[in-house]
Amino acid sequence: MRETNQKHTNKKFLIKGLKRLLIALPLLVLTTYIFTFAFINKEVISLYLILPLAFISMGATIYLLFNGIQWILKSLFGEKNS
Repeated sequence: MRETNQKHTNKKFLIKGLKRLLIALPLLVLTTYIFTFAFINKEVISLYLILPLAFISMGATIYLLFNGIQWILKSLFGEKNS
C-alpha cells in the first residue's frame, strides 16, 4: 500500500534558493578580488574607500549563501509547522 501524505519538492522555494546561490557565486569571486586589491594598494587612499565596500560585499555574500541553502532545504524537507 502507498502512503498518501507523500511530500514533494516545492519548486518555487527551490528556484528561489538556486537564484540566491547563483547571485552569491560572482559576489564570492568579486569580494576576494576587492580584498586583494585593497590590501595590495596600502599606500593609496583608496584602501579606506574600498575596504568598507569589501566588508559589505562579504556580508552580503555570506548572507546569500546561507539564505540560499536555507531555501533549498525548505523546498526539500518542508516547513516544520506544516
